[in-house]
Formats: sequence, structure tokens, C-alpha cells
Amino acid sequence: MNQSISLSAKKVALGLSGGVDSAAAAQLLVEQGYQVTAVFLECWRAPGCRSEEDRKDALKIALDLNIPFQVLDFRKAYKDKVVEYFFAEYQAGHTPNPDVLCNKEIKFGLFYDWAMEQGFDFVATGHYAKNVVDTSGKHQLAIPKDMAKDQTYFLYLLEESQLQHILFPLSDLTKSEVREYARHHNLHVANKKDSVGICFIGDINVHHFLKERLGENPGEVVNTQGRVIGKHQGLWFYTIGQRHGFEVNKKIVVKLANGSELERDNIPPFYVIAKKPAGNQLVVGFGAETYRQIFAVENLHLIAGDNLKPTRLMVRIRHTGQLLACKANTIGTRVLVHLRKPIQGLADGQAAVFYVTKAGATFCLGGGTITN
Repeated sequence: MNQSISLSAKKVALGLSGGVDSAAAAQLLVEQGYQVTAVFLECWRAPGCRSEEDRKDALKIALDLNIPFQVLDFRKAYKDKVVEYFFAEYQAGHTPNPDVLCNKEIKFGLFYDWAMEQGFDFVATGHYAKNVVDTSGKHQLAIPKDMAKDQTYFLYLLEESQLQHILFPLSDLTKSEVREYARHHNLHVANKKDSVGICFIGDINVHHFLKERLGENPGEVVNTQGRVIGKHQGLWFYTIGQRHGFEVNKKIVVKLANGSELERDNIPPFYVIAKKPAGNQLVVGFGAETYRQIFAVENLHLIAGDNLKPTRLMVRIRHTGQLLACKANTIGTRVLVHLRKPIQGLADGQAAVFYVTKAGATFCLGGGTITN
């Protein structure tokens, strides 16, 4: 563990999802002497959702470990705070991060607040993240041992004051070690398939999910010069970097330098590089047109009050994405980020999360929302 504390009588509310990660976390905490209460968060129930199966698995884990089990019904709050945000962001032409908001509003919002009100000393989860106490006593969020499973990107909205009451039992284990540990302790979910997709909802067809709520809204596909070259079914169905799902004319007319026009074959492949909600236009390009080196970030949140002036600052623009060397300058309420090298796939609405490496560890400083 990263915290030097007396475990005797320390009460922990563990978010037990019914998966192998939180099950292994429960086993570890019990072995370490904590008084653990397992809490299943009921957030979504719909056809295709495995909530009922997960709840049964969580109960069996709690019974096998002989720890109290409780269910908190957060379905209304999850719909209001996470699902509605998801639809609103897509409708606005952005690419949202529901898992980021789920962690802020549900796991480390309602659940965390409930646990503190009930007198628990800590909240624990099966996240792959690390809670480190520095020499000044300040808590910092760091990348865990299993860098491939690192979930700090989704946790950048945590507060330092919250980290003082948060445990990440899996911080020093890899996923394969977690499964082996679970098998060794005969946890029945040791080989259970990992949940994927949207937090609590699971692996759904996002296109169908959006269509059910927002319908279709056909519009024009244009190139970077503004010329109409095809059509799309609705801006919310597309993300930056996408190469399919829209129609492009097989032939286009290009204007030559002398003013004459020439019909030629359209050149694939095209990538989505921008969305223009005002005109309902999807902008596509190829080659160098798809790269960006400078972008803005708004709604900046810094976990422990750090600044973005480290000489070796890095940024990540997607979960488990590459850590990219950058510089950041604050301009008004926004941060202008200059990447060392241009990249593809910068999408408005996604999170840009900042990191710095020091003393042999890589720390998550916080982040914000990418904006055009």
C-alpha cells in the first residue's frame, strides 16, 4: 500500500462491480486487515445490460469473503448526469467522455460522498491507478505498475482532498497478476470477461444508441476547401479520425488554375477532421490535412494545485494513448497546447490529460476538455 497507516479498525467502502478487478481488490483489503463493506452501484438496467449478472457475482464475492454487502441505486442520477451529457455532447458536435463524468459524478461523487457521510475512512475501487504521498504529505495520482491498463486518464477530475480517502489496491499489480491472484484465492470471477464500452452501460452499439435518441439528420460532406463531395446521416454518428460511415462521390469537379473545370476520380481514403454543427457539415480530408499540432483546452482542472510549467510536460488525448511531449500556455480561461509533433485524431469534447515524470514515477496533474 502507498499509505503508511494503522489498518486496525479502518473502514473501507469498496465499489464491488462483480468483475475480477474489484473482486481481487476486496480480497487484498480483507487480507490487509481493513473492515471492508462491499457496495454494488446500480446505475443502468436495460436489454443487453449485464447489471443483474454483475450484481449476483458481486453478492457471491461478498458472501465468500464474509463481508457486508449493500446496493446503492444511482440509476436516476446516472441518467441525469451521465447519459444526458452523453447525448447533449454528441448533438452539439462533440465527442464526449462519459467515463470521465461517471467517475466524477457517480463513483467519486455520489458513492464517495455517501461513504464519507456513513463514517468510512476510505473508498476503494478496482481502478488501475496509484495514490502516492509525496515528501510534503500531498497526495498525487500516478500511473500504476500496469501501464497498459492505466486508468488515470478517466480520473483526472479527482481532488487532492479526495485522494486522502481513496485506495487503489491494484496499483502495484498487472492484469495478469490480478487474474492469477484471483484464481489462487478461488474467486469465481477470476476468468470473467472484462467489461468494455461505456461505464455501467457496457459494450453497446453506440450508433444504434444515438439513433434511438437523436434520430438521423442528413447533411453534406465537404473537403477542406468547402466543396461538397458527399453526404452524411447525422454529425453525432462520426468521430474525428473516422474513415467510414459517410458517402463520398465517386467523381468530383475540380477547378484548375486557368478557371476551367475538370472531372476526376475522388481520392480515398478520407478521414473525418472536423464537424460544423451550424451548417450540419462533416469536414473530411486526407494526408497532412488530418494532422494538428496546436489545440486549446478549456475547463482545466489540476488535482493538487500544480501548474503546467514542467520542462518535461506530456499530454494524453485518449485513454491509454501515447504520452505526447508538449508545452502549455494559459491564455485567458483556456490553455493553448503545443505538441512537439503533429498528430491525428484531436476531437472536440475529448479530454486532454497532462502528465509529468519525476522521481521515477509518472504523475497525472489533471486535464481539461479539447476545444476548437
